Amino acid sequence: HHLRRRRFCRVQRMTVGEATTQAPVRIARGGWLDVLRFVAAALIILYHFREAAPVALGEVHPVFDRGYLLTNFFIIDSGYVLARIYGDGFAGRTIPLRSYVRQRLLRVVPSHLVVIGTLALLVAVAALAGIAPSNPQWFDWGQLPAQALLMQAYGVPGGQGWNAPTWTLSALLGCYLLLPWICRALWRLGPGTVVVGAVVLLLVADWASRSWLGDPLFRLPLRFGFVRALPLFLLGIAAALMGARRYVAPRWAGRVGLAAMAGFVVAQAIGDLALISLILLTILIWAAGALPVARPSRLIEQLGLMAFAMFLTNEVTRIVWFGAFDALGQADWSLAVRWGVWAAGLITAFVGAAIFRYGFDRPVQAWLNPPRPRTPLPRTSADRPIA
Repeated sequence: HHLRRRRFCRVQRMTVGEATTQAPVRIARGGWLDVLRFVAAALIILYHFREAAPVALGEVHPVFDRGYLLTNFFIIDSGYVLARIYGDGFAGRTIPLRSYVRQRLLRVVPSHLVVIGTLALLVAVAALAGIAPSNPQWFDWGQLPAQALLMQAYGVPGGQGWNAPTWTLSALLGCYLLLPWICRALWRLGPGTVVVGAVVLLLVADWASRSWLGDPLFRLPLRFGFVRALPLFLLGIAAALMGARRYVAPRWAGRVGLAAMAGFVVAQAIGDLALISLILLTILIWAAGALPVARPSRLIEQLGLMAFAMFLTNEVTRIVWFGAFDALGQADWSLAVRWGVWAAGLITAFVGAAIFRYGFDRPVQAWLNPPRPRTPLPRTSADRPIA
């Protein structure tokens, strides 16, 4: 009787396992993916503020100068999240392309135009008042049109300075437009094949970039932004296909995620192991998406949703904050006071992002991208954070 009972338990576990493998975990708000987005956005703020510190943080440790890894994280994450949401629908041709394109453009363009317009207005008003920016070379009016139109990642002259991180939005818009066709092509293949292909493509693209353009792929100038972003975006899509097709037990997903995080920390301690770090970040994103969100946290969800506002506004906050204190002559202040000003500026970047999100971005998105229950387009929050 005891032996039959043990056999029954084994069969039951196999049956449960077989049933579970057919239903991989769906990504959800309020879990580890939102934690990663918020942490990455917070570290991007620290990266942009590093040179304004009384002691440049890059002199403390070179890891503070590797902000390109954080930008690349958001590109990979965008590919992962959008492919998990839209991949099956695009592959099955059940999602209206017009609705998808409209949703993506409206998610990015209005907020971008308001932020860049506000910065341009502040610079113009300051000029009329006789106040010159601390670094006038970054506020050349001839550079503004390409950035305002988000064309700087496609070889269009201009786009330097101003709210410089928006090159990522420029590059991602091109990736968004290609996503339906990428999914239709890749969803016919096995996830293992796609993952291997994406990694090989990343390595080949990096070799070609170093050979022909003189820079590694992950640090190409912004005029090559789309070339830089597409292989990373595809890496995220490959992770999404694996996540959508292959079930992994939560305990193993957690272990893999912790191992990837530990490997990433070790890689940064050793040196600038960028390609290894990018692959480890992709594994970390995949593992976070494989963890079920049994009890979604409202706070974590809101922090994750704020990542886009943090990314978009922090450079403007930095320019205004330290420009004002430079005009007051903070170079003559004590070291303690200067550190206090720097820390207060860092906090202001978070506060400014929260004000922008809840005062403009969220209500405008609710108006421009309202839920449409009758459309086959899967509902994505209007606040879906991007890089």
